Amino acid sequence: MQVLVKQSTSRTDLLCPVCNLGFRLYWELSTHAERITMRDIVLGELRDHHAPENGADPSPAAHPEGFFNLPNWSSSPAPTIPPDAPSHHSRSHPPTHNVVLISSAK
Repeated sequence: MQVLVKQSTSRTDLLCPVCNLGFRLYWELSTHAERITMRDIVLGELRDHHAPENGADPSPAAHPEGFFNLPNWSSSPAPTIPPDAPSHHSRSHPPTHNVVLISSAK
């Protein structure tokens, strides 16, 4: 399972453990145990963005801008774009009825 991640300064589901940048998480419905496991994996991958092999940048600039998937795929699948993502090209959107936010923050 992958998680769609987006930087956020207003509403956050988790913070990068290195630079404290906030992120929103979007994913398909799953069990609570799967969400806890994926949250830990995402935190590790966000930490890896700051690793020496990735430039050792301790700033929020180490993270991709916009939407990105974690954990990273080893191949190149088509990205999942949420329906509210800005677009200059027409895209076919996957159904979103089975995607939820993990945060209940208002």
